[in-house]
Amino acid sequence: MNQSNDSLQKRGFLTQVVEWLTPFRRRKGSPDDNGVASQLTGSFADFNLSEPVRRGVEEAGFLHPTPIQTLALPIALAGTDVAGQAQTGTGKTAAFLITIFERLLAMDRRKPGVPTALVVAPTRELVLQIRQDAEVLGRHAGLRTVAVFGGIDYHGQASQLREGADIVIATPGRLIDYMKQRAFLPDRIRILVVDEADRMFDLGFIKDLRYILRRLPSYDKRQSLLFSATLSPLVLELTYQYMNAPKEIYVRPEAVTVESVEQSLFHVAKREKLSLLLGILAREPWERVLIFVNTKAGVEWLAAKLRGNEYPAQALTGDLDQRRRLRLLEQFKSGELKILVASDVASRGLHVEGISHVINYDLPLDREDYVHRIGRTARAGRSGRALSLACEDYVYRLEAIEEYLGQKIPVVWPEPEWFLPDRSQPAPRTQAGRKGRRFEGGGRERERRTRREPRAGRPSEGRTPHGDSPSSQERRSRSRRPRRADTSGSAVSATPREPDPAGRTRDK
Repeated sequence: MNQSNDSLQKRGFLTQVVEWLTPFRRRKGSPDDNGVASQLTGSFADFNLSEPVRRGVEEAGFLHPTPIQTLALPIALAGTDVAGQAQTGTGKTAAFLITIFERLLAMDRRKPGVPTALVVAPTRELVLQIRQDAEVLGRHAGLRTVAVFGGIDYHGQASQLREGADIVIATPGRLIDYMKQRAFLPDRIRILVVDEADRMFDLGFIKDLRYILRRLPSYDKRQSLLFSATLSPLVLELTYQYMNAPKEIYVRPEAVTVESVEQSLFHVAKREKLSLLLGILAREPWERVLIFVNTKAGVEWLAAKLRGNEYPAQALTGDLDQRRRLRLLEQFKSGELKILVASDVASRGLHVEGISHVINYDLPLDREDYVHRIGRTARAGRSGRALSLACEDYVYRLEAIEEYLGQKIPVVWPEPEWFLPDRSQPAPRTQAGRKGRRFEGGGRERERRTRREPRAGRPSEGRTPHGDSPSSQERRSRSRRPRRADTSGSAVSATPREPDPAGRTRDK
């Protein structure tokens, strides 16, 4: 008992309780309320949706609800809080958007235009995607949606909020700015959605999220929906603090990654990764390719290398200007851009139909990011391929990824002809070529670049008219001192010399 008390003092009580209860949870994949029912079928007509929402769902092309929609919608439409575990691409965005539209249309709102529903997402790409889905599903609902995110149009977004909005979709940082400027008033929020909650922790947004949640109406005066790739103890602790006894639902990640995506793994040395990638692009019948690299510098380097090998590739990184970022995404979605090289900024929130291949040039550091990355392909019922290159720098993450998937990724051993040379590399320089470039322009040009010349009209103190100090001029004159002849008539150095023990002469 003393040891247990000490443990509770060292660790958070709620986290400890969650770990105690984890073994007693129902098995994920069971067909009960808290399990996975990937075989669930039905129709959206079973949910008795209102006419505006039903028309939006039909025009969006949704015929049958996905497992997460089948499990979440009956609970959410009844007004109960939901904490759902679902991977990206499972239809959870439509689940909470349908809930928002139905609840707001049925709600007696005295001040239309005052934000009533709030969706918080971790990335700008995800915010934009949710707004696009809301415009499609809610086109007949008559509700105004405003997207709030950083990197673009600060005053324009503030004006849109002040003009009135029913639904606000925002990243945490920019939303807090508007809360402090009183452009966004959180006290009227009746429906809250936290999307990709686990990503909030990964990106360091959890403090900002808590700041927002503390300023919303009390958890018993609003409905809260939370979705995450995993309902980890940290995420569940968040639900216990800010949600009203949420109903937990689960969808297996294996149902998303294994059944619809053909996975392959290549073991390759780091120095041969680019060569193998070029061979894969030459052999695979790809239509649109998304390539993931772990670092910003790696993304830019690889995109430049692919362009040098005549592949139409562009780089997408986190610090890219927002206008250029949106332009690249639009080009990639339209098919104008065929190859996009990205960091994990694109692993969530990028919903593009028609991505035939996802290539992990670097294995991700987080095993859950692997699922999100390969989830960019095989969308909307299509098939797709996920190829991963495991080099000596990141192969140590493979065991955790396969443990998370619950299976081994099939290994493909490439043949020697799969490795193609990098044609973007410049030709090696010869010694004569290096000398020619080095001395091109002559010594005077180098002297002008390195010498510090005085300004016109203001002679430098202690310097000769040529810009040299007296000491440097004296050293140069000594180095050019003429030789003097000895009595035998041979030229000898002006510096005295003395014989060494072997009989030769040497300088003193």
